[in-house]
Amino acid sequence: MSNGEPPDLNGQRVAFVTGGSRGIGLATARALAAQGHRVVIGSRTKPDDLDPDLAWVQCDITNDESVNGAFDEIEGSVGPATIVVANAGITRDMLVLRMKEADFADVVDANLTGAFRIAKRAVKPMMKARWGRIVLMSSVVGSLGQAGQANYSASKAGLLGLGRSLAREFASRGITVNLVAPGPIETDMLAAAGEKAIEAMTQAVPVGRVGRPEEVAAAVCFLATEAAGYITGATIPVDGGLGMGGGFGG
Repeated sequence: MSNGEPPDLNGQRVAFVTGGSRGIGLATARALAAQGHRVVIGSRTKPDDLDPDLAWVQCDITNDESVNGAFDEIEGSVGPATIVVANAGITRDMLVLRMKEADFADVVDANLTGAFRIAKRAVKPMMKARWGRIVLMSSVVGSLGQAGQANYSASKAGLLGLGRSLAREFASRGITVNLVAPGPIETDMLAAAGEKAIEAMTQAVPVGRVGRPEEVAAAVCFLATEAAGYITGATIPVDGGLGMGGGFGG
């Protein structure tokens, strides 16, 4: 198969979305399925109300054996995943003076090292197919920083170096690696911040509102298309202009 040509899957490609049971991950999985892809979501526990057009595998991104097992299961049941979205992650927000080393390390392990585990396993079938799309889910706080999120911000900033390094390593194999950096998005994670924090974030966003998961999903889906084949190592902001500067404090 020539470089840049998608694998022959009867008009479909297999897409794997980690953290796909809710929020941005679920919106992304649904959008990819709507494009005609065969979509598998990964999470630690199976959702009770799994969409009929989505498949599920157990995947703990903090465990290498679990990650490898998830890909093995996907390849054995629906075929190699040539679109992979590393979306799963955690937060453990608190001021640095209260943050224990484990609070920092656990978030970095899940958000940054977890994405490394996913990408490392994902590229194997992509290299064989000489076509692939990897999208890493970063955040606007990876570039702006945010009080109370030193661990989360560091993990999301680290994805930039990881993504660009992967992009350079695998570009010649027809594999693109890009990042999407959302701002405040209507998710359970945002709701946990509380009304006052959400109001402050909204005021800092130039478009004057928080985003919807479907808006992030749209950016991910574009990066997974043939039309995006000349884009790699890029970070696409979906943040209402927040990343231009100013921060949550205005």
